[in-house]
Amino acid sequence: MPAITENIGLVCRSAELEDQAAILMDKFGIPRCPDTPVSGFYLDFNESGLMLCQAGLQTPGPVRVDFVGGAMGHRQRFGGGRGQALARAVGMKPGFSPDIWDATAGLGRDGFVLASLGSRVTLCERSPVLASLLHDALRRAADDSTIGDWIRERLQLINADSRRCLQSAAQTPRPQVVYMDPMYPAGKGHVQVKKHMHALQQIAGPDLDSAELLDIALQTALRRVVVKRPKRAGWIQNRKPDTTIESKKTRYDIYVIQ
Repeated sequence: MPAITENIGLVCRSAELEDQAAILMDKFGIPRCPDTPVSGFYLDFNESGLMLCQAGLQTPGPVRVDFVGGAMGHRQRFGGGRGQALARAVGMKPGFSPDIWDATAGLGRDGFVLASLGSRVTLCERSPVLASLLHDALRRAADDSTIGDWIRERLQLINADSRRCLQSAAQTPRPQVVYMDPMYPAGKGHVQVKKHMHALQQIAGPDLDSAELLDIALQTALRRVVVKRPKRAGWIQNRKPDTTIESKKTRYDIYVIQ
């Protein structure tokens, strides 16, 4: 099933937010919805921020990226710091925080955690809808008195295809680490995770080019490429990693650049 992007528009009912809504629509090429749709996905922009919604009966609730509170705020405070599997996989050590290219940013969760631990992270997301959600979340987080300073310093967003960006050394200096989290079917986890995964699958579409992206990443990264996989999934392109790090449900395949 192809990605659902061309029919997604933005609804804004607040005159005070019209200027911000116009910036979002112009930056990401998102059309305006004059009225709330009766079916399908749409973006709702209100005082709480930008939300991805799905119209109709018995549909999942809205998806909103929030780096300040909720699950992401909790993970930042209690996620295990540099001892967690994600941090060890990208090569964080005492006194060393690599620059990271998050090649498939999605909803920005892992990129946010890595930035909170000290790395400079480029969130690269090719879907304009997902990128607009990230852009709005970063805007709100940058205004937060607790995390705003390092959000502005360590996180940047690019709405583009990582394959092209990583091949363009003139535009993108080679990152020390390229991090990949290719799309895979949602498991039987908590309903909140399933809701986010459902939206990602619908908006981003199926994973058709992770093998090509891995090849390009291996030619570009200075230190390593890290691929996040379900614990029992196969290697991408049947390419054996140099080492792996596992957490409860996740495996990080690590390809060390010689």
